[in-house]
Amino acid sequence: MVWSRVLGDGAILSLLASLLIFGSLRANPRIWLNDFPADIRRAVPPKTDHEKRQSLWWGIPFLLLLVGAPFVSCLLFELEHPERSTYGTLFLNAFGVVFVFNVVDLLIIDWLVLCAFTPRSLVIPGTEGMAGYKDYGHHFRGFLIGIVVSAVVAVPVAAAVYVL
Repeated sequence: MVWSRVLGDGAILSLLASLLIFGSLRANPRIWLNDFPADIRRAVPPKTDHEKRQSLWWGIPFLLLLVGAPFVSCLLFELEHPERSTYGTLFLNAFGVVFVFNVVDLLIIDWLVLCAFTPRSLVIPGTEGMAGYKDYGHHFRGFLIGIVVSAVVAVPVAAAVYVL
């Protein structure tokens, strides 16, 4: 495994995914309603049909990026290091790229921006000052789920590149 590849491609994924996340939060924070802490979800009505469509319009590019970045990273790894390109190294590469984003998501997006600063533009109207915005544990649990997501993404990505 080449750590510079994982860190560099993970940084690119993190930048692009963060732009999508912040763009969607500014457009309508309710797009991410299912990811907010329980007290905030209980305080607002369910998503409207329009918001569900918005979630798809923002979510599809996000998911494509979440799968596409590690796929391209693995392809590049295989081109640069064909002799070291095993399923295991491809899995670790793909896992590492998504994991880097998971760490950035926790530390910068969740803990720093959402919990510490809580910009007014990212707060769902009617939930200002609720305790959930400072719930670091909620975001840490999301990070743990993100570790599993990293592995779930890495399995087919590594397999696809390995077979190619």
